Amino acid sequence: MSAAPPGAAERVFAQFLGLEKQARQAGSTEQLGFSMVNDGQSLLGFRHAALLIAGKVQALTGISVVEPNAPFVAFVERAAGRLLDLGLLGEARPVDPAVLDDQARADWQDLSAAHAYWLPLKDRQGAPFGGLWLARDQGFTEAEQALLAQLADTYAHAWLALQPRKPWRLRWPGKKRLAVAAALALVLLVPVRQSVLAPAEVVPLGGRVVAAPLDGVIAEFLVKPNQGVAAGELLVRFDATGLKAQADVAERALGVAEAELKANTQRAFADAESSARIDLLAARVEQKRAERDYARQLLARSEVRAERAGIAVFADAERLTGKPVQTGERLMQIADPSQAELRIELPVSDAIALEPGAEVALFLDSDPLNRHEARLERSAYEAQATAAGQLAYRLDARFVDKPPRIGLRGTAKLFGGRAPLAYYLLRRPLAAARQSLGF
Repeated sequence: MSAAPPGAAERVFAQFLGLEKQARQAGSTEQLGFSMVNDGQSLLGFRHAALLIAGKVQALTGISVVEPNAPFVAFVERAAGRLLDLGLLGEARPVDPAVLDDQARADWQDLSAAHAYWLPLKDRQGAPFGGLWLARDQGFTEAEQALLAQLADTYAHAWLALQPRKPWRLRWPGKKRLAVAAALALVLLVPVRQSVLAPAEVVPLGGRVVAAPLDGVIAEFLVKPNQGVAAGELLVRFDATGLKAQADVAERALGVAEAELKANTQRAFADAESSARIDLLAARVEQKRAERDYARQLLARSEVRAERAGIAVFADAERLTGKPVQTGERLMQIADPSQAELRIELPVSDAIALEPGAEVALFLDSDPLNRHEARLERSAYEAQATAAGQLAYRLDARFVDKPPRIGLRGTAKLFGGRAPLAYYLLRRPLAAARQSLGF
């Protein structure tokens, strides 16, 4: 904002007033948090911002749902915790990497921009209840820091207006409160069966993967998704123009080499030089024949056929038709429609102790009223990122009765062992407390 042309100051001021207006018009803390980390980009030029309330990330730039176990979320919360330990959480200031621990500094280089600014949000007593982590490639000027300080007051006031403290206390007599507490304690000791919900999909069991046999461009798919195919049926045809030309050239080169070998063989009786070249020419013929055979093999691979009968399982032919693929790239899967299993993606935050053979109930999105029984067979030890960007464990379950159609999705309910109701209700809060406090 230095050396601004005429009228630039007015535009900056108008943008600043717009940010304050959006903060006051927010109808919920979710809307306000989204505005804090996104709407100020045009004015302040930060690459990304994170809103922390009570030490936990509530909103991120460009992200609609915050994943608590994401690496960037863990880094920002760790950095904010370090500022709290040093008593710097209530100061609006550029963040010095030297005050962070070694792990946070290493994560900063991989996950955040070069310069970061901590902007605290304070209550009416001046105590910080949260703050904004703003990061960009250049440092923040004094003028920008002054605007940020004013903006922090507006954001804090708007947040406290949307989420005021609501003190609550029991007004019952002491004996009645004691009786209610005793009854509640007994209820919390009642053993209940643990369960958790997770997204699931019906996938082929023992299917045969059809991969690209060569590098090339797919000319056409000759089958449709979930179409029945017979063994040896043509599935995919690659563009064979270059392969045909290569095979023709190799065939002609072989013919030339054979003709040259034949001519020298006939002259070998009278010409010593021709006799000496016979072995070399014979080796050249074998080389050309090998090149011809290889070209024919590549040409034969341009047509991919089914190795077994079943149904063709893939998403969309248009996604790959006319586009180059590499050798080994997955095209589809040939599966037996009567053989299917259930693949479950259990989020890390919802993981419970599950034994092989645990009961699983599937409720399909297309038929939520009917229940499909299954039994857990395998569970992964290592969590992996899903298509939605969440960390989850992969679980495989076998259906008890006839499996649903391959490709259907739904929600799986997994049942674990029994535990007191208190543990069932407080499992996730206790896990969060352990991660935060380390006890």
